[in-house]
Amino acid sequence: MELLKQIRFLIQKEIILEWRSKYALNSILLYVVSTIFVCYLSFKKTEPITWNALFWIIMLFASINAISKSFMQESRGRQLYYYSIAKPQAIILAKICYNVLLMLLLAIIALVVYSIVFQNTVGDPLYYFIAVLVGSISFSTVFTMISAIASRAGNNATLMAILSFPVIIPLLILLIKFSKNAMDGLDRSASLDEIGVLTAINVVVITVSLLLFPYLWRD
Repeated sequence: MELLKQIRFLIQKEIILEWRSKYALNSILLYVVSTIFVCYLSFKKTEPITWNALFWIIMLFASINAISKSFMQESRGRQLYYYSIAKPQAIILAKICYNVLLMLLLAIIALVVYSIVFQNTVGDPLYYFIAVLVGSISFSTVFTMISAIASRAGNNATLMAILSFPVIIPLLILLIKFSKNAMDGLDRSASLDEIGVLTAINVVVITVSLLLFPYLWRD
């Protein structure tokens, strides 16, 4: 119960800070909308497979911009304060939960704008929406942990890119295949393997985060 209280308190803190400095969220939204508009000016009309891949590329870079600041904006003094009042497991879980909420919001807005600008036929809209939600959660869990590791190495952006590459490429391939099945209107059972693998990746990443973050935080 104490852990849940700390997680809830830290999530509320993240939301309040984000609300006070709206420029961070607004800049990410501006990035997403402007990127979609630039893609529209470049391609005008795309094939379904290109439409799908382009959407996930936009979401990938949007998630990097949104989540990379998770630990980079925390000052040394604030980190020491958190260390004295909360468990490291509560801190990393609160960061993951907040980033999941943030990415779900961005993903929904991006999908709506993208669908309006790039009109394309989706065979199973509900399943495609589920694929977007699963992808947002996956990006959040992976990049939150990588951001934590990079922050302990002096917020090295190059290190974050190197560490994320082996995990994010297979994840992106699975998401593209999952969402492509939804676009083609295939039977939902055809994507069960992708859903299982994505779920396993999220479980593994969260477990590793809970095990590794206390050692990172102690340093």
